[in-house]
Amino acid sequence: MNGMHPNLLRLDDLAVHVATDPHVQAVLGLGSAGVQTHRFDDHSDIDFFLITDTIDTKDRYLQDTSWLQGFGGQVAFSFVNDPNGRKALLADGLFLEYAIFTPEQLAALPVTGARVVWSRGRVDPLALGAALPAATAMDTVDFHLNEALTNLYVGLHRELRGEHLAAMRFIQVYAVDRVLALVRLDPATELDHPDPFEATRRIENASLPGGLPLHQMIRGYTDNLNAARAVLAWLTTHHDTAPAIVAAIRELTTTLETRSQTDNA
Repeated sequence: MNGMHPNLLRLDDLAVHVATDPHVQAVLGLGSAGVQTHRFDDHSDIDFFLITDTIDTKDRYLQDTSWLQGFGGQVAFSFVNDPNGRKALLADGLFLEYAIFTPEQLAALPVTGARVVWSRGRVDPLALGAALPAATAMDTVDFHLNEALTNLYVGLHRELRGEHLAAMRFIQVYAVDRVLALVRLDPATELDHPDPFEATRRIENASLPGGLPLHQMIRGYTDNLNAARAVLAWLTTHHDTAPAIVAAIRELTTTLETRSQTDNA
């Protein structure tokens, strides 16, 4: 307990509060409220699971948020963001994201990095969680590389059509997501507490021997051309790429540049 951020200790206060209800079985911390408590700081929210004995109890806790006062603050805002849970903001600025499950439901979930804040009885609730799904046949360098290239190709066509927002998503979101997958698969990469569900987390703190110029790849709504060029340059520098698709992408960038120069003339 020593050394924990004061806001994180409020999760223990909640556990004391809900433990008075015999229908509540456990409180689990997730993310930086899980086993990696050293990551919790002034900008962290509290992610947690509440484990209840039955569906009826679960529904009661989902509908009524008064029990969140166990954190020591009033609920200023909340909404159902998932069939199993809510997001909530306390009046003092503490942000919460939680889900509620029965033990049987928890047993079907892949849970990683969770921490038992409190549990009723001797059964370890984390022993109920399902294993994380194994890597799929599509989680390969070949798939992510070629998906990124085709994202660039489609995105540049969207840009030429005048669909700038759609182009931005293909080039600066979808293709960059595939770049991050390639970074993850690179054995030379050292990630900082990798998040199995969100590849962008803490990527700025990763050790990337080949570098990753995200500031060039993600340039915003008005500069899809140079963003595409930066992503393509990274892909062709770090991987063996198919000449035909690379040539097609470069032809599109040339066409787009020529059109831009004509429009500005």
